[in-house]
Amino acid sequence: TAFRKRPGRTEYQRARLMRNADGTMTVRSTGSQGSGVLRSMSEANCIVVLHHDQGSVAAGDQVDCIAFDGLV
Repeated sequence: TAFRKRPGRTEYQRARLMRNADGTMTVRSTGSQGSGVLRSMSEANCIVVLHHDQGSVAAGDQVDCIAFDGLV
């Protein structure tokens, strides 16, 4: 899944982190990232960190994630 962002500020977007059959990890956006959207918050198991100087991220690009597993 692609993540849309303009360079100039760090963003944290809600997502689902999943392990593929081959052992690699995949992350997908949970959808709308608005502050009032509870569905995307409840489906998320991680936060994707989109750094200050970074623009949009295409599907297949590597991103930094903070997993919730063990935090809640």
